[in-house]
Amino acid sequence: MAPRLSPAVTLERALAGRSILVACGSGGVGKTTTAAALALRAARSGRRVLVCTIDPSRRLATSLGLNHLSGRARPIDLSRLASPPARGGALWAMVLDVKSTFDALVARYTPDAAARARILGNRFYRHVSAALAGSHEYMAMEKLLELRGDERWDLVVLDTPPTRHALDFLEAPERLVDFLDTSVLRWFLRPYFVAGRLTLKVATRTGALALRMADRFLGLQFLQDLSEFFLAFESMYDGFKERATRVHALLRDASSGFVMVAGPSPLALEEALYFHRRLTEKAMPFVAFVVNRVHTDPAREVRSRRRGRAEVAPELAARLADTLREQQVLARVERRAVARLEVDTRVRPILVPELEQDVHDLRGLLEFGGLLFSGPAERPRAAAVAR
Repeated sequence: MAPRLSPAVTLERALAGRSILVACGSGGVGKTTTAAALALRAARSGRRVLVCTIDPSRRLATSLGLNHLSGRARPIDLSRLASPPARGGALWAMVLDVKSTFDALVARYTPDAAARARILGNRFYRHVSAALAGSHEYMAMEKLLELRGDERWDLVVLDTPPTRHALDFLEAPERLVDFLDTSVLRWFLRPYFVAGRLTLKVATRTGALALRMADRFLGLQFLQDLSEFFLAFESMYDGFKERATRVHALLRDASSGFVMVAGPSPLALEEALYFHRRLTEKAMPFVAFVVNRVHTDPAREVRSRRRGRAEVAPELAARLADTLREQQVLARVERRAVARLEVDTRVRPILVPELEQDVHDLRGLLEFGGLLFSGPAERPRAAAVAR
């Protein structure tokens, strides 16, 4: 039986051999920093790497020590680091522009210039193309398919959108495609609008009442825009669905991999466990768990020194003892949650301790990357898990 690889070795091999790495996780767990640190490490090892974030905030730019990023891939100057990357290694970074990506898809799949102009000029489309539920996730997958075919990069590291639940990245695109399936709304819109023009002749009294209510609460202009949008999208639906199928096939391929980033709380790790289960069900390649901002037990790090003792006031000593106990309880709760994750998935997580400050430059990313591949001294024991 082959020896079990350490999680750091597994992640290192993924950086060296995969062409796509997707960093997933709910918002606020350090996902963007993890994605940037992984991309930097792969670039320093000699690969040409692009890290792309869907997060509209400036987190990726900040972690790279930049003022801003745009929808165009920007080369990152690695000469500022103490040691240059291996030969051929380079790093680019960009932020996904959801609206531009959506517009490009429209331009690709509309049958003619007139149909394209109708959609791009539609008021409903202009208002919702960047805010429609699932559009960020769908466009992230669409952009991933485009970037994967670009020969400039050996590896694309995708930082997924900040969502409440990590699973939204996989499921939201399907919900968007279902929403764009005009057969769902055709039964309501077609009786009143034909090719975007209002038809006042309604066949039934119920239909007339529905139209009056819609006019009262939404306005006929809104309904007309909505009708034009869905009628124009009929010719594009198959193209959107076909691209979504291709992206799902790409994410299932062995050249891709998912890195799950989570916080150390039991609730966060429960979600990570569920996400891992769903990835397994969807036959998508899982690479590693990264549990970020782990609190270590300070009592385990104390080394006895017999060079004399400092005098501490009794009141301060009592407060320090209380703080120590609180920190130990927190570390114990996190250890049990992490141990349960390891037992249930049979995957050893990578533990990253909480840092004193946020990462805001390449040196900070190097330090964070070093922690990813070395980990804190303290590791959870599976026997400590509470079942």
